Amino acid sequence: QVQLVESGGGLVQAGGSLRLSCAAAGSIFSRAVTGWHRQAPGKRRELVAVATSGGITDYAASVKGRFTISRDNANNTVHLQMNSLKPEDTAVYYCNVRYSSFDYWGQGTQVTVSS
Repeated sequence: QVQLVESGGGLVQAGGSLRLSCAAAGSIFSRAVTGWHRQAPGKRRELVAVATSGGITDYAASVKGRFTISRDNANNTVHLQMNSLKPEDTAVYYCNVRYSSFDYWGQGTQVTVSS
């Protein structure tokens, strides 16, 4: 079992920055794939960024060049640095850990970008 706790969401003006953090409790973190997903009102949840245990990262086209995912295996944390935020980035952001075909999710943190 993996418990995830997110923090760092909030309200920011367009062009601003936020840093999301996700702390994981559990022993598998360093071997798992970690990611951030988001869900805007009336839309499906979508993958934003992913980081493998080997350090490979990938991003949705809509955030590439603006968002950076990073992980600290020693402290079981994964971060999402979000720069140049746009109103369309407004959503609830969820931390995800995938290990051995199991998905674990955080409770979500709201990010609101005002125009």
